[in-house]
Amino acid sequence: MKKINAAITGVYGALPEYVLTNEELSKMVDTTDEWIMTRIGIKERRILKDPNTATSDIGSEAVMGLLKKTNTSPDEIDLLICATVTPDMQFPATANIISDKVGIKNAFSYDLNAGCSGFVYALATASKFIETGAYKKVIVVGAEKMSSIVDYTNRSTCPIFGDGAGAILLEPNTEGMGIQDMILQSDGVGRIHLHQKAGGSLKPASHETVDAKEHFIYQEGQPVFKWAVSKMADVSVEIMKRNNMTSDDIAWLVPHQANLRIIEAVASRMKLDPAKVMINIREFGNTTSATIPLCLWQWENQLKKGDNLILSSFGAGFTWGSIYIKWAY
Repeated sequence: MKKINAAITGVYGALPEYVLTNEELSKMVDTTDEWIMTRIGIKERRILKDPNTATSDIGSEAVMGLLKKTNTSPDEIDLLICATVTPDMQFPATANIISDKVGIKNAFSYDLNAGCSGFVYALATASKFIETGAYKKVIVVGAEKMSSIVDYTNRSTCPIFGDGAGAILLEPNTEGMGIQDMILQSDGVGRIHLHQKAGGSLKPASHETVDAKEHFIYQEGQPVFKWAVSKMADVSVEIMKRNNMTSDDIAWLVPHQANLRIIEAVASRMKLDPAKVMINIREFGNTTSATIPLCLWQWENQLKKGDNLILSSFGAGFTWGSIYIKWAY
């Protein structure tokens, strides 16, 4: 019996219409376009402005587009995993809500929270359901309404994040395409540098936590930057070495879009031509779990069957990881 790999057979993205530019942001907080571009590399980001919209809305749009594009019936889906740090609510899972909104009734679904590494972790998890032969069609969606947890009076964090969603369809492949290898790691010591202070069981919501703005993203930029550069590069280089690849063998690096300088540092460690790196942080900012699938969606028409892709991420936790994929179509 031929080995079964989990292969991506379709990808789709969804982005809010509203564009928040650096110029507009500079009127809200003490910052400038030059400051943001120099330090982060972001020009604009998309924002879900309607207060009645949530992560499930943008996630549903991506999943619905994926189903239509791949000519897949909602009834054919066996499993849906939603990677997110901005669920609609504590429970039920946003994956359950997305499944209901798009008419997926024969699957089970759940959320996965691994910070900005959420999509990579979810893709790795979903792949095992395919590789074992248990399921034939699995959807992984990375969806975020980051604007819901951003303090737009904090100039160190508010320029970074945007809203968006990306979804992929995974199916069995016996031609040697699909996911080839993965390295996933985490270290909880990083939680002190990047977290949301209140809203969990440690510090439930109260008037005090709301007044203290403790339901927004808290980030210590320098330690997060140093860890991200080191760990993303380490796993990306390691996965190349253990699969006997050089930079010439890599068609594309698909990095998490946290900071342009981090992306450039990772590509440099891999000795990769900058032209082989997918970058959309300038237009969309950091959409957390959605950055990697949005890159795949944007670059899809440039991908060829058999292309070697390295997905690389780093996020709160700390979490980080890399997945080696042979593109299947």
